[in-house]
Formats: sequence, structure tokens, C-alpha cells
Amino acid sequence: MSRDFDVVVVGAGVVGATMAALLGARRLVGSGRVALIADRLSGAAADAAAADDWDLRVFALSRASQRLLRLCGTWQRLPQVRCFPYERMRVWDASGAPAGPGSITFDCAEIGEPNLGFIVEGRALTSASLKSAGASGAVFIEGSVQTLRLDERQACIRLEDGRDLAAKLLIVADGIASKSRELLGIETAGHAYHQDALVAHVRTGEPHQSTAWQRFLPTGPLAFLPLPDGRCSIVWSVAREEARRLRSLDAGAFAAALETASGGALGGMELTTEVASFPLQLKVALDYVRTRAVLLGDAGHAVHPLAGQGLNLGLLDCASLAEALESVRGDAELLGEPRLLRRYERRRKSENLLAATALDALERLFSSSNPLIEHLRGAGLGAVGRVPLLKRELALRALGLSGDVPAFLRTENAWSD
Repeated sequence: MSRDFDVVVVGAGVVGATMAALLGARRLVGSGRVALIADRLSGAAADAAAADDWDLRVFALSRASQRLLRLCGTWQRLPQVRCFPYERMRVWDASGAPAGPGSITFDCAEIGEPNLGFIVEGRALTSASLKSAGASGAVFIEGSVQTLRLDERQACIRLEDGRDLAAKLLIVADGIASKSRELLGIETAGHAYHQDALVAHVRTGEPHQSTAWQRFLPTGPLAFLPLPDGRCSIVWSVAREEARRLRSLDAGAFAAALETASGGALGGMELTTEVASFPLQLKVALDYVRTRAVLLGDAGHAVHPLAGQGLNLGLLDCASLAEALESVRGDAELLGEPRLLRRYERRRKSENLLAATALDALERLFSSSNPLIEHLRGAGLGAVGRVPLLKRELALRALGLSGDVPAFLRTENAWSD
């Protein structure tokens, strides 16, 4: 079988599905002219709300991400029981306390926003994103990419079962271990953190107060993300050997270790799910673009999760690419124009590299046990908290309302036909 499309998207995670939905929703391509390829699609769009409990994978979505998902129809498809607005964020150093010296608190009321973002279940978000892609006219193709061949006219994709596809533009969004990126010959730079992030849901002795809590420990950051039933989802970054030890503990011993690591900020802990883990690494693509091909999301940049910005960066990739393609709407031949793809690359590569570098520097800074550095970073957090304009700018950047953000995401209804 050989089929021609305007756009082929490789990867059916949130970023890939969002890009496919956005192309259709904004009528950048016609219905049925976008193909979405992934190894496994069966059951991926199942009803997440029917599940007994929250998936262990959760995301903290910014306001810009929320607006983008609303434009795609994804936000409207998210079950309300699988998302939760948080109003504050408390960040403190291990040597301090959540509300004392060496800490900083962000509050939505201080910047005139209803919240600081939403905690969203990963399974529900993936399901809603795929449904939006399908509703916008995307064609789902289950299969694995075997080879890629690019020329000035088109991108040719051969799947492992022998099927051939062709497109004017190939969008690669198949994650940090992207096979398609390798087939394009795009090299990466970065390093492993030699850490695993432990994830689980816990019940805390003290209420979470609709607040995201993060304590920086010498072994890595520990975050508590608030859930609607009063529990918290934890993301606990520790050395790989320590992660194995913690995962081997029974529920009571793990909860006790977690309470100690939190400094008792939320009281006693009760583990309510299993504990899972994933390895942490910094990986950035040296190029985002090849002839008629472009990288999005983790395929182009994977960052430390300490600020919860990974998915938000990927969704901004989608928005920036859509904005770049807006000028050739209706002319499929121009979708892979080098000038458009380079425009996207210049914009997003600089922003993503800045974010990756800043997050890497923060991880190194807060993992240092040097007494002088401990004193300076604590003083630095306190100082930022005492400068309202700087604190406000940091909060707005985290929300995606400041910095180099596509114009149509700056207000609720800026992108009109």
C-alpha cells in the first residue's frame, strides 16, 4: 500500500496528537490529509474517567498549554475528575522551611490569575488528545517506521510491514528515544543525571491546600502535586541505587522515608498506589530540521522534571510550528518550505535550550552540599520572594504568559479566523 498525505506525524503521545489536532482544527490542512503513526494505537483513546484511580503519570499544565488544548478541542474532552487547578506553589531548600528563610511562595492571587495551572492525569490527556486528532480528520496508522527518505519534493516513510507513505511534511514527535530522529541523522547532546524519578500517589496528614510543594534536597528535588481527592502525586528524584532501595521497601517504610525527605511539611504519609520510576536525562537535538522534516517535543529536547516544564515546552513547539505554517494555509506544497521550518527552529531551539540549561543549572545548584552554596541559594530564594516584579515575572513565565510565546496564546481568543 502506498498513500500520500500533506503531513505525517510520527508519535501518538500528547505532543504528536496535539499537533495533528491543531493542523486540522486550524484548517492548515484538509480533513484526511494528516496521518498519525504510532506502534500501538489500539485502546489508547479509551475512556480514562472510567478507570478506578488516577494514572501514576501526571502533568502540570501551564495557562498557555491549557489555551492551546482548548483550541484543539482537547480541554473540553478532559474529564473534570482527571484535572485539578492549583493556586499556590511553595519551594524551599532542604536547609530551610516551607514558609521560612530559604523559601519562596507563588500565589495566583498575586498575579491576578484564577490559578497557577492544572495537574492533569497523563492517561486522560493522551486519550483526549487522540480523540481531538481523530475529530479533526487525522488518519490513524498503527505501525513502526523502518526507513525515511527525504528530498526537495516530499518525505517518504516505509513502515516495517512494507507499507509506504509520502508527505509534504514529516513531523517527528516520538519521544526521547526517537527512532525517527536517528533515521534523520540528527545528533544529540546532553548527559544522564544518574537519577530515577519515583512516582506514586500518597495521602498526607496535612491538607495540600491546593498547593504544589517542592523541596530541594542534596539528592534531588521532591515534589508534591495536589490531586482533587486530597491526595498528592509525588515526583521524587534520587540516585538510581537509592531509587532501587526505596522501591524495595514495604508501603509503611516507604511512607516513613518520604515523610523524612519532606521534612514533615505535610505531616504523615500513607502510600495509596504502587511506586514506579523512570530514568532522568538531559538530551537536546543539535538540529530540529531536515529537508521536509521537523522535530517536536522530547524528540528535540528532554529536560529535568524539577519545574514540570517538559510537556509545556513540547506544546509550545506545536503552537510555534502552527504559527509558522499559518502563512501557507491551503497550499500543501509549501508546508515543508525550508524558510518556514528554519523560522520555527530558530524560535524554539533558543527557548528550549535556555530552559534546558536553566533547569540543569538549578539541579546542580540545589544538589550541592557545599555550605557556602547552601547559604547563597537559600538567601537567593528569599531575595526573589522580596522583589515583587521579579517574582511576578517568574510566575508569568511559568504560566506561559510571558517570554517568547506565540501571539494566539497570549489571550483567550486572540487566534480568530
